Amino acid sequence: MNKLIAIVGPTAVGKSRLALHLAREFTGEIVSADSRQIYHFMDIGTAKPSRQEISLIPHHLIDIIKPNETFSLAQYQKLASQAIDAIILRKRLPLLVGGSGQYVWSVVEGWGIPKVPPDPEFRHKLEKRAARGDSEELYQELLMRDPKTAGRIDQNNIRRVIRALEINKAGYELVNKKLINSVTYNVLIIGLTMDRGILYRRIDSRIDNMVERGFVEEVKGLINMGYRLNLPALSSIGYRQIGDFLEGRTTLEAAIQQIKYETHRFVRQQYNWFSQKDGRIKWYDLQKKVEPEIMKLVDSFIRKV
Repeated sequence: MNKLIAIVGPTAVGKSRLALHLAREFTGEIVSADSRQIYHFMDIGTAKPSRQEISLIPHHLIDIIKPNETFSLAQYQKLASQAIDAIILRKRLPLLVGGSGQYVWSVVEGWGIPKVPPDPEFRHKLEKRAARGDSEELYQELLMRDPKTAGRIDQNNIRRVIRALEINKAGYELVNKKLINSVTYNVLIIGLTMDRGILYRRIDSRIDNMVERGFVEEVKGLINMGYRLNLPALSSIGYRQIGDFLEGRTTLEAAIQQIKYETHRFVRQQYNWFSQKDGRIKWYDLQKKVEPEIMKLVDSFIRKV
């Protein structure tokens, strides 16, 4: 029946925990929709599932490329759809889990992603501007040309900003190019949320725990392997700030505070992608005891012909 369950919501809300529970109860496999967990060697800073969790429940689209390799939304959509189709063929339940809005909706809505080839000259020109400190100006240009896309992109993710400008230059919008793919799914979308103040405290505690577990050493290890801090993968939240500390541009305490601030801001963007007014998403407040209700919903969804 091409049934798919998507579990969405902000960072640190508890998506992975619920997904593991559902996968155990309903014989499922997890397809990651996290734009950073795709990278090898970036484990602590991306809050990847543990080796034990991966050994218990099959996970897909984790550790699939190196930090210096490029990866597009179109590639993700293709690989995720292939993984989901294979899970369905095995008569198991696919669970699409993550907080990267473009990744989730590209699969759920079957986006026909514009196949715009890279424009090296245009891209290099924008990268030079970003290197000179014009990142904010580039984001404002995108905001003026394609406000829908700009509103859903982290303005500090300069790689995505430049790609969106590149696509816009070719006469397309990045967002809302929907449904030209032949395979669509019967989807149940479960959204997890909680009070914003409580969520921010959970995020801050998670970041402190990452540092205690060796986040600084993880970034050092990446540098020692030859991965430059200006790579798109290492310019993401957390890695960028720890890199600034390692290169002497800030203190560790200031870097940690900046990671927390940027992650709080990222949560606000995630709620743009996953709106609590979106009637397709069944929202659950994890401050309440909602797990039995979710289990009942999933069981009913699976049984429904």
